[in-house]
Amino acid sequence: MIGTGATGIIFRRELQAYIRSPMGYIVAAVVLLLDGVLFYATALNPDLGATLSGSVLARFFYNASGLTAVAAVALSIRLIAEERQTGTQILLDTSPVRDWEIVLGKFLSALAFLTAITLATLYIPLLILVNGKIAIGHILIGYLGLTLLGAAVLAIGLFATALTRHQLVAAAVAAGITSVMFLLWPLSQEIGAPLSRVFAALAIHGRHFAGFLSGLLHLRDVVYYLALSYFFLFAATRVMEARRWG
Repeated sequence: MIGTGATGIIFRRELQAYIRSPMGYIVAAVVLLLDGVLFYATALNPDLGATLSGSVLARFFYNASGLTAVAAVALSIRLIAEERQTGTQILLDTSPVRDWEIVLGKFLSALAFLTAITLATLYIPLLILVNGKIAIGHILIGYLGLTLLGAAVLAIGLFATALTRHQLVAAAVAAGITSVMFLLWPLSQEIGAPLSRVFAALAIHGRHFAGFLSGLLHLRDVVYYLALSYFFLFAATRVMEARRWG
């Protein structure tokens, strides 16, 4: 639980900013709309014929993973760049708040908002129960995967927004890094060893998300997303430290 320390104060401040800002609601509305449309197009469309409920659920999580990544980039790019644009970053730099507390508070607020958006789509896979059967464990594992993927992309976005004062530049950097990490998986299928194994191991989607699609929980995949999130949060902290003392 987030306490009353510096991280907790920043967390509540940033979460309220998402709630008050139209951007948060726009991102939420777009994600919910597209998740619903894609679910109907790929699962409920009568022209597709009968499909196994497990396959329908896996397809939903596959589509939702892409939208979660896009939403994570959109939510993260304002976290630090906006502080520099408005001049409030100076207040943080001169306060007794440590850089890792700033980074962690901002990251957790974005993750909380993104998780709320993700959970708001829960009714969509439950529609499968109308004409089919699905395992609750499959749903829980799938949503865990979406949360972990979202956390990793948020960390990438937070690193990108720490690099620049311009939100558009931060969006481009975050989208570029995320896209490259998505493309590592298809690239690993086209090249030979040992690079194929390296690319597959580093890819943010593909091997590491496949288990969540099918309702299988592998510790290595959880560790991968947690490690990736930690790496970019650590990098964002070091960038902020360098800017503070540079």
